[in-house]
Amino acid sequence: MVNIPRCMSTQHPDNVQIPFFAEDPEMSGEDEIKEAYYAFANLGCDEQMWDSEGKEVDSYVVKKLLTRYEAYFRKNRLGENRFLTIRVPNPAVERGEGKILLETLDSIPRSYDAAKLFYGDDERDVPPPIFEVILPMASTAASLRRIDRYYADFVAGKQDQPLSEGDITVAEWIGEFKPDRINVIPLFEDMQHMLNAHLITEEYLRGTGVRAHRIFLARSDPAMNYGMISAVLLNKIALHRLWTLSQDKGIELYPILGVGSAPFRGNLTPATVNRTIREFPSVHTFTLQSAFKYDHHPDEVRDAVETIQRSPKSPPQGVDEEYCLDVIDRCSQEYQRQVVALAPLINEIARFIPSRRKRKLHIGLFGYSRDVGRARLPRAISFTAALYSIGLPPEILGLSALRKNDMDFLKGVYLNLEDDLRDALQYLNPNVVSLLPKNLSGILDTPITDFHVNDEHKDITTEIISKLLEDDRDGLGEQVVKAASVRKFLG
Repeated sequence: MVNIPRCMSTQHPDNVQIPFFAEDPEMSGEDEIKEAYYAFANLGCDEQMWDSEGKEVDSYVVKKLLTRYEAYFRKNRLGENRFLTIRVPNPAVERGEGKILLETLDSIPRSYDAAKLFYGDDERDVPPPIFEVILPMASTAASLRRIDRYYADFVAGKQDQPLSEGDITVAEWIGEFKPDRINVIPLFEDMQHMLNAHLITEEYLRGTGVRAHRIFLARSDPAMNYGMISAVLLNKIALHRLWTLSQDKGIELYPILGVGSAPFRGNLTPATVNRTIREFPSVHTFTLQSAFKYDHHPDEVRDAVETIQRSPKSPPQGVDEEYCLDVIDRCSQEYQRQVVALAPLINEIARFIPSRRKRKLHIGLFGYSRDVGRARLPRAISFTAALYSIGLPPEILGLSALRKNDMDFLKGVYLNLEDDLRDALQYLNPNVVSLLPKNLSGILDTPITDFHVNDEHKDITTEIISKLLEDDRDGLGEQVVKAASVRKFLG
């Protein structure tokens, strides 16, 4: 890659407003074709993540983009200055979706053929329109190599095989398979593998001769699993370790950070873009999720995208890893205790969170220590939206584990901590205490007191709280959306 993209438009369904081009509130494959073009041509994004998890694979996305938006893609080549990157299922975790991975890999040469035909570059190879895939829940170097080898040997590699002994090869029969190889981007999502991201990356790249690679760090799922402060500290440690690996081995690493609009999930909005860049100066690519794109004026979105595109990269700040890990351990344990107690309430409200994408519903298994059991919860967006809908910002969960001097330490590491908490606490409704289990007394006490409550949001969440107390579910979904419209994100 010559141009490493900075702004990755994604399909995360955290938006309240429905984009003008969508035919249905639940966006589907054809809407997502329009979305990719809109993100490129109207918002200035240079990358679209195409999700093949939990939905039918559209093997013709490249052909559709090129034929429907010919003038644009004549000037802006896919694979050269506009990029389509596919997130594939991880067969080690999603056994029922494993063959979708193979379908997706098999479609890559067909996308190349569509681009070759479109651009008509008979005299030279065209840039492959798709040459990278993202592997979620990455845990080992071997899991990344398997995708490398499968593509090289069983997709592109089959072109050299004769159809039978003494017969022509597959390539002579139906044409060459390009590209010869693809890049596999690991997406690290849980504590253990985020902390070991540098080791897994080093092992994966060892002996390959690769001198540059992209690494994806999650922000939403770590927050949901361990709490907001723990998620930020994990990212800080992982980014510093990756930077150290880059310096020691002479490998250019380009981190991607998966941030959403809610403070709990990253607090990246058009208004906070400079703060986010300052917090994570070594991150090369930021995800722009649906709320970022559709719940703000397009001019604000375009300006924010341009700000990211222009921002220089710099080394990450050094961190006291021992202190950070101690805070993570204490806060995550308290956070998980609180979430276990809140699980029935969260699941009840999550039923009224609107769906914004047509895809298989993922229910995440939320694991805890054995003495408190296990709890099933919705995925991060619905989880976050459910808590905001009752005036209980999830950002405050786990904060009670902080000790007297922790805040002074954290303000030097998590630079935007106080601002992020203020952004969240404006949606705190003290009336939520009437819904909370008795073992969560003190959960509303926070280290930040100088915040201003959003009165409109408080009024709406007070109505939601009343309905829940009165066992009245009529119109609850509409109230949930009204509150989200005030916040400018669903969850």
